[in-house]
Amino acid sequence: MENNEPQEEKPRFKPIIEAADDLSLGISIVVAVLIGVGVGIGLKKATGFTWTLWVGIVIGIAAAILNVYKAYSKQYKEFEKLAKERSERMKPHFDKDEDDDEDFSGTKI
Repeated sequence: MENNEPQEEKPRFKPIIEAADDLSLGISIVVAVLIGVGVGIGLKKATGFTWTLWVGIVIGIAAAILNVYKAYSKQYKEFEKLAKERSERMKPHFDKDEDDDEDFSGTKI
C-alpha cells in the first residue's frame, strides 16, 4: 500500500540553530564584545573620531548583557515548566485521604 500523506520535512538548519543556541554563555559574551569593538574600530576609521570606538564598545557590552538576559529568561521558563510538571505529577500522592489518621505504629488515632 502507498502512503499518500505528505511526509513532514525536518528543518535542515534546526540542528545548527540548536547547536549555536547551546554555546556557552561566556563565549557569546566575548563574541558580542569583540563584534562591538570591531564595529567601533570600523566607525573610528570611517569617521576619524576616536569617540566612535567607544560607541562600538558600548554596543558590544549592551549586546552581551542582552545575551545574559535572554539566557536567564530561557532558563527561568524551563525551570517554571519543570516545577509545574513536577507539581502536577505529585498532586495525586498528596490527595490521598486513606491513611491520614495513622501514626508510625500503624494504629488509628
